[in-house]
Amino acid sequence: MITIISYVWTAGQTGYHEPVISISRFRVENAAAAQFRADAEVAAAQFAASSGCLGAQLVQNLDEPNLWAIVSHWVQVGDYRRAFNGTPAKLALIPLLSLAIDEPSAYAEPEVVGENHPRATVG
Repeated sequence: MITIISYVWTAGQTGYHEPVISISRFRVENAAAAQFRADAEVAAAQFAASSGCLGAQLVQNLDEPNLWAIVSHWVQVGDYRRAFNGTPAKLALIPLLSLAIDEPSAYAEPEVVGENHPRATVG
């Protein structure tokens, strides 16, 4: 099941108070797909129940069925970060997300991001 999320992105002050999307991608072998799907649905539900989450869904790539993603929409990045607080969240999220493809996962409108620096150059 895919949930359609509808909301308006608003430009305004830049920084950490704007809506963000998190996309965590996974490569899953066919033999592990059933268990992955069960675990990922629990993680998506944990996100969806978190304060500030506008919606979360598990999706599978149309062209590469071994490629899956959890896509979540947040009021602001702080809400996403706080979703990891507490033992139930850590048990549902950390084991699964540790299997994600190692790449940046948070996205916002370009006007909100401002000047972008690669992770290795920030500091």
